Amino acid sequence: DNPGLLSHVTVGIRVLDVNDNPPELAREYDIVVCENSKPGQVIHTISATDKDDFANGPRFNFFLDEHLSINPNFTLKDNEDNTASILTRRRRFSRTIQDVYYLPIMISDGGIPSLSSSSTLTVRVCACERDGRVRTCHAEAFLSSAGLSTGALIAILLCVVILLAIVVLFITLRRSKKEPLIISEEDVRENVVTYDDEGGGEEDTEAFDITALRNPSAAEELKYRRDIRPEVKLTPRHQTLSTLESIDVQEFIKQKLAEADLDPSVPPYDSLQTYAYEGQRSETGSISSLDSATTQSDQDYHYLGDWGPEFKKLAELYGEIESERTT
Repeated sequence: DNPGLLSHVTVGIRVLDVNDNPPELAREYDIVVCENSKPGQVIHTISATDKDDFANGPRFNFFLDEHLSINPNFTLKDNEDNTASILTRRRRFSRTIQDVYYLPIMISDGGIPSLSSSSTLTVRVCACERDGRVRTCHAEAFLSSAGLSTGALIAILLCVVILLAIVVLFITLRRSKKEPLIISEEDVRENVVTYDDEGGGEEDTEAFDITALRNPSAAEELKYRRDIRPEVKLTPRHQTLSTLESIDVQEFIKQKLAEADLDPSVPPYDSLQTYAYEGQRSETGSISSLDSATTQSDQDYHYLGDWGPEFKKLAELYGEIESERTT
């Protein structure tokens, strides 16, 4: 008899966030450090993100792993604005020693309880300009620091290959080219004589007349072979000491020259002779100036005073010598 009543009520359900997501880096960072960097220089700034609600997310804290030893290359500075800066701890880096560094970091959120996560940053060493602009980070940059790039090495190798090819081609052409050992009879040249065996020298050809170099008076009388020592008996060429003392030097030389011209047995059959005859003493005496300091001279040196100031010292010197002689 009393029907039930039905009503509809809207109930709001608020879902509370639970801190179940650790923070992580906002993106993957490409961090570069220059070789000419200085200690305390900021090389990059990083940030983090969290999938939880705002109450369990920021603020984020950045720090290095306390369980690891102190990093001698880099350090991390928390900027307290949900970002952190990476700073260098030493002066200068070298790609030849190490081109990549790994920096492990820790990030914690502001939830209760807080969650943390670890990430590893990769830091590459690059060559930079003076204003900090990155020039190159590739591996071939090692050759550039030494003065050679990949293109330069390729050019050098190409030049070496071309030179080797030219040398091989030149040697091949030299071997393939065969020069005739005997000149053809049709090849007419002036003063060219073909021999089948080794001859005796200039006597085998009429192209050069050697008799013009000998004594003309004996050229027609003597016809000896120059390559064979003639077997002739010659008169002795040496005279006694008394004969040499009585003969004139000019006649003596003429006589020896005539003997050499008529002697075909002594090589090289020319008129070249060596004499050890010093000659007689000169009738005019010695012209040496070694003893001139002890002799009296009538030379007047007063004219040296008229030659100007350049010869003043010379005029005074000879003037004093002249005055000493007069006194």
